[in-house]
Amino acid sequence: MPFPILDNHMHLQPEGRNVEWVKEFHKAGGTHMILSHLPYKNIKIKTGQDFRKQYEITLKLAEKCRLETDVKVYVMLGPYPGYMAWLWEELGEEKTVETMTVGMDIAAEFVQEGKALGIGEIGRPHFPVSPAIWKRSNEVLKYGMKLAKENGCTVQLHTESASTEVWHELAGFADEASLPRERVVKHYSGPAILDSENFGLFPSVLASKTNISVAAGKGDRFMMETDFLDDPGRPGAVLAATTVPKRTKAYLESGIFTDEMVARIHGDWPRKVYGLDISLD
Repeated sequence: MPFPILDNHMHLQPEGRNVEWVKEFHKAGGTHMILSHLPYKNIKIKTGQDFRKQYEITLKLAEKCRLETDVKVYVMLGPYPGYMAWLWEELGEEKTVETMTVGMDIAAEFVQEGKALGIGEIGRPHFPVSPAIWKRSNEVLKYGMKLAKENGCTVQLHTESASTEVWHELAGFADEASLPRERVVKHYSGPAILDSENFGLFPSVLASKTNISVAAGKGDRFMMETDFLDDPGRPGAVLAATTVPKRTKAYLESGIFTDEMVARIHGDWPRKVYGLDISLD
């Protein structure tokens, strides 16, 4: 029996194969994908309004995929967290924070217009930064959560590797913003799918064999992602575009997944977390 298969976090690039990868994803059994915004090298960020130009590229890539494939493509937009560190030296602290905040506001505008599903990937740098950059990154992250609450949407988070302490801290941020914890998706998660591990935030598990096997051994409260980059210099990174459908079908055949688990991972949870109409219609 056919069933939906969602990759919860992928990227496409204008200079990459973009729609051709989506065709391969579909051929492998993929039906739905969430296209998360990624920085584009050809558009330099000097002010917050420059994020609009970048977001429009992501939206155009999504529309191209919708026109040329049968995959249902949804978009997450937000100022990539690394910009907080990258812009700091050039623009200074206050201008950098202002730029990132405006980037959040513009992402929220696209959500209001129905062009974006939610705000992401936002968060804080995954690499070492100064205490000042870390502090201001958290402030901007909380602002993004506040906007998500106001707009009734979900956020996808990019952070350092999530220990139990990190999950707990992020859950506290969600509570401060009155954003339901289940509407905070931690991108690039390991198999921390239990409430005792993630404090009610929602894990988007990187779909390696080990991660998914361990996660499936605990339950089914997770979604799957590749964090595919469409980088011509790193083909197949982070995981290949076809990984989620192939792994889902293989694990169903081997008994690691049941039909009910697949229905929840690729159907029930996306409906609950994002409000998506996940179907094969």
